[in-house]
Amino acid sequence: MSETGQFTRRFGLAAAAAALTAACAPLSMFATFTPKDPAQRSARNVAYGLEPHQRLDVYAPRRLAGQAAAPVAVFFYGGSWDTGRRQDYSWVGQALASRGFVTVLPDYGLYPTVRYPGFLEDGAKAVRWAQDHAAEFGGDPSRIVLVGHSAGAYNAAMIALDRRYLTGAGVDPKHIKALAGLSGPYDFLPLTDPIAIRTFGEASDLAATQPTSFVTADSPPAFLATGDQDTMVFPKNTVKLAAKLRAAGVTVEEEHYSDIDHVRMVLALSRPFRGRAPVLQQMTDFLHAHAG
Repeated sequence: MSETGQFTRRFGLAAAAAALTAACAPLSMFATFTPKDPAQRSARNVAYGLEPHQRLDVYAPRRLAGQAAAPVAVFFYGGSWDTGRRQDYSWVGQALASRGFVTVLPDYGLYPTVRYPGFLEDGAKAVRWAQDHAAEFGGDPSRIVLVGHSAGAYNAAMIALDRRYLTGAGVDPKHIKALAGLSGPYDFLPLTDPIAIRTFGEASDLAATQPTSFVTADSPPAFLATGDQDTMVFPKNTVKLAAKLRAAGVTVEEEHYSDIDHVRMVLALSRPFRGRAPVLQQMTDFLHAHAG
């Protein structure tokens, strides 16, 4: 992956993906050997569409007989929209499931096979699958939350805020009860770097590529977190989206972690790195409060 250019310096999604992979040496080994939270993978390699990349895994909480249906979380991983595999984030699925969420981890189309808005359309289709099938795993399809890190936080925010994607996939936007974005790029015009240009440059309306363009009073409550040490996706992205949501009267919890950078933000969801920052606890507390 390229780690050069202004977009990488400003938002660093390619650098973040490379750094995360290197830090985990590689990420697939981290997913294999890291201690896991108590949960169960209830389904693997399920098709949510006809394309080869349209596959997902499901992780469910360990449940007791007669227990009420759980809220549903759909998690989108990051990686500059050109890198990532759901299998490498199994520990995120298990972490969220252990906190009481039926968790769906979809793959989505990556560059160069897919450009904007294809990966958003994929994400919305995955949410539709969650809406249609969550009950099979003990989930409540009317209580869905969208979660993402880095490029995945962008995907989650766009799908939550620009309702065209959900309605186009046959999802009732009222079923989206909250959004959680970790270290996401939400406002990155003008496009000046090859990474941004190749991914979004063919869009006829560049303003429509930005999550901040779609904030309304009906936007879902949002947990937005960033690390003060993040030099890959600058904290100002979180600040801008949070400010727009607040101005529209939307409930926002904006968290800044002083000793966390871009990579450590997502790693803080894992058991080995959870002590670095209370990301998982604060995020899931917020999501439960708004998902009911």
